[in-house]
Amino acid sequence: MDPLKEKFYQKSAALKAEIKSILKDHGDKKVDEVTIEQLIGGMRSVRSMIWDTSSLDPEEGIRFRGYNIPQLRDLLPRVPNGKEPLPEGLFWLMMVGEIPTIEEVNWLSSEWAKRSDIPSHVFDTLEALPKDTHPMTQFSIAVLAMQSESIFAQQYEDGMSKNDYWDVMYEDSMNLIAKLPRVAAYIYRRSFHDGAHIAPKSELDWGGNFAHMLGFDNPDFLALMRLYLTIHADHEGGNASAHTMHLVGSTLSDVYYSFSGSMNALAGPLHGLANQEVIKWIFEMVEELGTNNPSKDQIRKYINDTLAEGKVVPGYGHAVLRQPDPRFIAQKRFAEENIKDDPTVQIVWDLFELVPEILGALGKVKNPWPNVDAHSGALLVHYGLTEYNYYTVLFGVSRALGVCAGLCWDRALGLPLERPKSITTDWLKKYIANN
Repeated sequence: MDPLKEKFYQKSAALKAEIKSILKDHGDKKVDEVTIEQLIGGMRSVRSMIWDTSSLDPEEGIRFRGYNIPQLRDLLPRVPNGKEPLPEGLFWLMMVGEIPTIEEVNWLSSEWAKRSDIPSHVFDTLEALPKDTHPMTQFSIAVLAMQSESIFAQQYEDGMSKNDYWDVMYEDSMNLIAKLPRVAAYIYRRSFHDGAHIAPKSELDWGGNFAHMLGFDNPDFLALMRLYLTIHADHEGGNASAHTMHLVGSTLSDVYYSFSGSMNALAGPLHGLANQEVIKWIFEMVEELGTNNPSKDQIRKYINDTLAEGKVVPGYGHAVLRQPDPRFIAQKRFAEENIKDDPTVQIVWDLFELVPEILGALGKVKNPWPNVDAHSGALLVHYGLTEYNYYTVLFGVSRALGVCAGLCWDRALGLPLERPKSITTDWLKKYIANN
């Protein structure tokens, strides 16, 4: 048993026993009450699932196993002389709750490199699609095409003990995460560079190799990719892509079915597609104003015109957060250190100053602050990755770390099929009349 799997088994077995005891002693106690507003409004803030890899506080933002993003930047291992954390270290932390050593992270990088070969039929499947198929559609299809490699599906068909579900979920998750950068890079080069594919460099780390296969070898871009893949990895279990992974996985669908479903959720404009919408909106503003160096008055007017048309300013507002997203701040810090004179970055910073002020004055917006999507596009554009309808694929590769770790824990803890109770509107009206 490899070192990460051994630690994961020990941690999960102990927590599984603890949860069994909690259910026995406290299973009938209430944790929360659901309001009609929550029932109709998308179950907003209803406490209804276990998700240990990360938690989201409205004021402090995301914490991974208790660590915030600035702490992770200081504590997680990096490449020699690097400033940004390696996403492999975050995966280790989410799996076992421990900050890994550089040796453990190097082992994980090497292990994923060994598992990264892609079956030829996956590329054949992609080549059967029109080249202008949206990159997220290609990504989801490619993941489903890899389902033929599912160890869980094979062993479940042959007959296996429930006690072994976690083991094969771990192996499938490791295989999927290892393969995703190569699949995602293939889609990028196929869609935007006439199929001029770039071979992987197995000596590079997971994020660095992804950047290389995309066609970017600038050391600063490799650092940006490591940061990007780290901060987008997880955002507690209630967001649409994580919850979809948990829901589909609860049926005992394997990691490929579950992750493809998760990516279909991420592709929605109210979720991961927002990163595409932000930079598109900025480009449209620059084109309409006729300058990539607009004044604050010009930007303010464009914001107000957008709102007057009944549209939202993309990248602002979050379902949970009530402060600027720490992931936005992490990217802003990267820009301040590396590309502070970039005109698109300056527009992002001007928006950061103006949008909260304007939205706050409306009195209708609970959170007028930027989320993670508000900054990422400007950074990618600076280094030449300008094809913004690909950005959600980058998000998806990163999100695999969190949702795969979560699904491993679901199987290790033996969490059941998710099956909430629905009601009809007639039932609801009768309930209101009687109560």
